[in-house]
Amino acid sequence: MMSKAWLSLGANIGDPPAQLADAVDRIISQPQIALIATSTVITTKPWGKTDQPDFANMAMSIVTSLKPLKLLDVLQSIELAMGRERIEVWGPRLIDIDIIAYDRRIDLSPRLTLPHPYAHERDFVLDPLREIDPETADWVIAMAASKA
Repeated sequence: MMSKAWLSLGANIGDPPAQLADAVDRIISQPQIALIATSTVITTKPWGKTDQPDFANMAMSIVTSLKPLKLLDVLQSIELAMGRERIEVWGPRLIDIDIIAYDRRIDLSPRLTLPHPYAHERDFVLDPLREIDPETADWVIAMAASKA
């Protein structure tokens, strides 16, 4: 059975636009993943930790046969293969790939919260997501509001 997922990608060191393109290629090269759409790349100020270079951000929607935690494993292995080091929370990074939503499921586990718990606070996530799927962006915001 195929599920739909929405991802947010960001980078701010190295060559961010090239790294985003590389990440998209690596994601869609997975046999269990097919691309639906990608947003344009936008440049944004850092969030959380502000004394670092601006970010290049984008969103993508996919269909996948992978369950949420397996998809997370695949995405984290792509980050690792691209040189991602998890040194500092909200710090500079070569690549960051987050699952924003998965089949509009509401899920909470030690490794993954769906929808993404901070997406509704981050225009760098919502603006690209609105570009490719405005209804899902509205759903993410509504889910956050319902928890408030």
